[in-house]
Amino acid sequence: MSNTNADSSKKSTAYNPFEVETRLYDQWVKAGYFNGQADSDKKPYSVVIPPPNVTAVLHLGHALNNSIQDILVRKHRMQGFEAEWLPGSDHAGIATQVIVEKQLVKEGTTRREVGREKFVERTWKWAIENKDQILNQLKRIGCSCDWDRTRFTLDEGLSKAVAEVFVHLYDKGWIYRGHRIVNWCPSCKTSLSDDEVEHKEFDSHLWYIKYKIKGSDEYLTVATTRPETMLGDTALAINPKDSRYKKHIGKTVILPILEREIPIVADSYVDPEFGTGIVKVTPAHDPNDFEIGKRHDLEEVNILNIDGSLNENAGKFKGMDRYDGRKALLEELKKKSQLDRTEDYKLSAGTCYRCHTIVEPYLSDQWFVKMSELAQPAVEAVKTGKLRFHPEYWTKTYLHWMENIRDWCISRQLWWGHRIPVWYAEDGTAFVSVERPTAEQCKGYDPESLTQDEDVLDTWFSSWLWPFSTFGWPEQTADLKKFYPTKVLVTASEIIFLWVARMVMAGYEFMGDCPFTDVYIHGTVRDANGVKMSKSLGNGIDPLEITDKYGADALRISLVLATPDGQDPCVSRNTFEVGRNFVNKLYQVSRFVMMRLDDQKPTLDKLGEVDLVIFDRWILSRLERTKEQVERAFSEFRLNNGAKVLYNFVWEDYCSWYIELIKPDQPNTPIRKDSLKVATYVLGEILKLMHPYTPFVTEEIYHMLRGDDADGTTLSFGPWPTIDSKRKDDQLEESLKQIQEVVTAVRSIRAELNVPPGKKSDLYIRVDSEEFGTLLKNHHEYFRSLARVETLHCGVDVKKPPTSASAVISGAEIFVPLAGLIDIEVEKKRLQKNLDELTGQLDKVSRKLANADFLANAPSDVIDRERAKKADYQERIERLNRNLEQILGW
Repeated sequence: MSNTNADSSKKSTAYNPFEVETRLYDQWVKAGYFNGQADSDKKPYSVVIPPPNVTAVLHLGHALNNSIQDILVRKHRMQGFEAEWLPGSDHAGIATQVIVEKQLVKEGTTRREVGREKFVERTWKWAIENKDQILNQLKRIGCSCDWDRTRFTLDEGLSKAVAEVFVHLYDKGWIYRGHRIVNWCPSCKTSLSDDEVEHKEFDSHLWYIKYKIKGSDEYLTVATTRPETMLGDTALAINPKDSRYKKHIGKTVILPILEREIPIVADSYVDPEFGTGIVKVTPAHDPNDFEIGKRHDLEEVNILNIDGSLNENAGKFKGMDRYDGRKALLEELKKKSQLDRTEDYKLSAGTCYRCHTIVEPYLSDQWFVKMSELAQPAVEAVKTGKLRFHPEYWTKTYLHWMENIRDWCISRQLWWGHRIPVWYAEDGTAFVSVERPTAEQCKGYDPESLTQDEDVLDTWFSSWLWPFSTFGWPEQTADLKKFYPTKVLVTASEIIFLWVARMVMAGYEFMGDCPFTDVYIHGTVRDANGVKMSKSLGNGIDPLEITDKYGADALRISLVLATPDGQDPCVSRNTFEVGRNFVNKLYQVSRFVMMRLDDQKPTLDKLGEVDLVIFDRWILSRLERTKEQVERAFSEFRLNNGAKVLYNFVWEDYCSWYIELIKPDQPNTPIRKDSLKVATYVLGEILKLMHPYTPFVTEEIYHMLRGDDADGTTLSFGPWPTIDSKRKDDQLEESLKQIQEVVTAVRSIRAELNVPPGKKSDLYIRVDSEEFGTLLKNHHEYFRSLARVETLHCGVDVKKPPTSASAVISGAEIFVPLAGLIDIEVEKKRLQKNLDELTGQLDKVSRKLANADFLANAPSDVIDRERAKKADYQERIERLNRNLEQILGW
């Protein structure tokens, strides 16, 4: 065999992620490694990607979400599953239409002027260009998706599925047309479902308006947060048990300004404790008022146009924006002495999840889905353990929403999306059909004369079918039979209701089974100050900026390490240096091992018969324990924990300890042959365990290790490491842990007292037990290289030598004599100088933090930085004082 390992290790002293990642990813895709086979005999492991909106560009939330999915998919592919990760994108109805409409405005036109057909054609073109962009970004971070199966929520197959579902639910009586209060966005000019409304708190007011009782000089005062809706009042309501106002029930009041007579009704909904205990009833602009109106047969007066301006029912205020109308109305009420008073009030108002405009409750004809029947099996799935949430506490959130579910408004007043499959004759007769009704379906009417409903369906109406429509449903395809149900859904908490719950309902209704067994909820990415990253705040970090700087592996492992399981990660650009350093460390230690293999064939998959010394047995025991911990972390969906276990094993156990232990004391001396075999074998297992997290660098190293044998080999299909519990040795690990504590203590002393690395010293250890002393003496040779020790003195009666530094560990005191190692006087001056400098810095930052003006006016992140500085200075001063005290005591 040629010297291929040595040649491979020499080809680059520094890891170049950019060349490696592009080359390897192209190889993987070309070889079809990511393509799941429907006719395979392997057990399936399928995942459908939460489809990113075509309006989106890759942000750190996408990078985290898709890194987690890729880790799970790659791990199971290595385990021998038929892995299928289906990618795609969402047409994002409102968001996409808003973007294209803004483009038209810049061009001096509108969608109405362009016309529906041309507008949709233009939007398709924009969407196709943009969806390809974000999918290519996912490739850049290493996602092992089956790109040949890429889907789009508006593609032909999914559009057919959407129409089939609509017709199915309509025929069951679960889709209906209703004249009801909906959430209306005046900016997007469309209805929104309850789950598309985000509630925010605003500083507002309570306005107290006086209503004159007809035929009397007496007034009733009513508090409201939306005074302009008074123009649509059709009653006042009083709780029948409220003794203060009971006598007025059945009377009539005069509506201010419009001078319309409206009744006073009794309704138990009224809270006597809110405001004055009397409420104005506006059935067309409040969902609770709407219900009161139904109970008392009140008129429904709509005062708003679809853009939020006031209509003809608002009298003299017609044409004004709702808020301009509010100001004008309040001025008018003041003039008429009918505005009693105004109070400050914290208002919780619903806003559009897309444009953040405050939404209006608005009476409108819309299409709805009855949800109560659909919800029942989805509730049982969680209660019986068929569907599991990770972390488990999200189960309560899911169940609370499902058990209080309301009907879903599914129609949207847009042009971009799935057009509602309902056709109308001129007389209003409606026909519901997957395609334009045939003459047979609409007897007595000309099919060509029918007009299709102008509205489109809520974006989520296509997304809730994603786990099975993407595999070919309603057709019974081979893909559907092989890959449904899927295994896990990885997503963020904010779409548990919008998407996750609805997918579960759809899965049971149309496939008779839950669409996945596990839902993994990860945290929301925040900046270093804990603020959610967003484009508007300008605190986001472009993941492609990180991949361009450090590589995809560094991005992936950094994000997972930074994301505690079930919690929100706080991330800065420095976060990704952790991943970069780790990837480089793995690459460099691999080169170190390969350079010493020479012509020796690497021991990668099986160790075989070898002569093991204590540290060989220790690293093999640590390896098996690491495998167990990683496997447990995967089974419990604690990927952050698994990443930390691997990080610590690679960096600490393998690189910092084992590799250092097997290095010969003398330069140019070969490593013990069997220890090199162990080092190579453990490295091979590390590459397999790390491959799901950092696929590129591990594959590159694996190819380098195999040399001439690397052609056609890949870690993509494993094998995933198996656990050999017989190699675990708890007692050995505990013994070595004690040796490591001694070495760490000696290293700390030398570093803190600035001992030159090349100088060796004696080491004195006073142990509490003979057993501990025997352990240390038996392995004294390891202290020579790891702690730069010349001679070891160890026992229960060891005395502290003069001019020595000390440390205490469990079961022992450690003394390092420093005579001849450092110049005591020079070291004293150095420590005192550092101490004086740090004391000055501490005084300066303490004065700043004691300044009330600074604390009141400085941004929170600046204050936090100053507090962190203070804590750092205090810790360093404490350490310097400790070292100085040791020296002054000599």
